[in-house]
Amino acid sequence: MSKKSGDDIWKGSVEKINSELFTLTYGSLVSQLCRDFQNNYQEVNIQLDKMGYNIGLRLIEEFLAKTGIRRCSSFKETADIISKLGFKLFLNFQPTVENWSNDNKICSLIIPEPNPLTEFVDLPPTAKDLWYSQILCGVLRGALQMVQLDCDVYFVKDVLKGDDKTEMKLKLNKILKDEVPV
Repeated sequence: MSKKSGDDIWKGSVEKINSELFTLTYGSLVSQLCRDFQNNYQEVNIQLDKMGYNIGLRLIEEFLAKTGIRRCSSFKETADIISKLGFKLFLNFQPTVENWSNDNKICSLIIPEPNPLTEFVDLPPTAKDLWYSQILCGVLRGALQMVQLDCDVYFVKDVLKGDDKTEMKLKLNKILKDEVPV
């Protein structure tokens, strides 16, 4: 799979920040977006996704440099590496990959509890349209695009909304061709 495991990289010389500081800072960001968009939660979701997408475009370079990983041969292998290395490296948890479609183009990432982004969060009943951790969808979408995978990434369940688990769907739309500049 890779030269190092997610645990090895995490224990190594990776710069770390306090998880509570990260959680509270992210919470402040979401709160500010809710105020800026006057609790239009669909617009807040769009903004979080855009932010995440831009983070993902840049984060993939750091991920590839720190892991020394080779190019994946399939979407299934990519999802496995995202789960075992990507989340571990940057957020210190490992979602499980489940519910593969017959054609191996759709899967679920089940985020373990407690989700570090939602550790101190209670959503008000009026925020039923808010996907609080939507930034993760954007990060994955941006990172996957940089490795030539056009994917849809979206939440289908969230413990904050009363669901039994937090579940994201990854759907491979197409493999992008390597573009050679003119």
